[in-house]
Amino acid sequence: MENYSKGKNVEEELQRDKIPIKDLPENFLWMQVKGGSKMTNLLSHATGILQDKAATAVVWSGAGVAIPKAISCAEILKKQFSIEYQVTKLSYKKVEEYWEPKVDGLETLVVKRQIPLIHILLSTEAIPDCNQIGYQTLSGKKFWQKEQTQDRKQQQSYKSKKQKRKKNE
Repeated sequence: MENYSKGKNVEEELQRDKIPIKDLPENFLWMQVKGGSKMTNLLSHATGILQDKAATAVVWSGAGVAIPKAISCAEILKKQFSIEYQVTKLSYKKVEEYWEPKVDGLETLVVKRQIPLIHILLSTEAIPDCNQIGYQTLSGKKFWQKEQTQDRKQQQSYKSKKQKRKKNE
């Protein structure tokens, strides 16, 4: 690569109508988090909008190095307002990097990359499709909790009966 110098970057722009979350509310606040964004500025803006009831939902979007910052902002806002409903979607955005040759006779190189992208919808109102992938709620079963099946209930009752027998003996 010593014969090339980095040229321009062409990034796919994020668009409000291309957020991959179904049934988005009409009046949502879209917070696009960048790597250099200050969390305090982002959170104070989103907090002001939610307190004024100007929006009932917030979508946090971040790409690449901004993903952890977008997640942190969403979690802080979720705790601050006790927001019940959340949908998280992961996708990619396309970036093309152009490398210009320093030496005559070489062609311009185009490197195409896909950068990870996250969208987090936080809503104070119920989300119509609660079966979509990435849906979470504060109430109800958590994703790591398993439903107890009949076999497990029987095993637990057997263990408790076995312990009672040992105590009686």
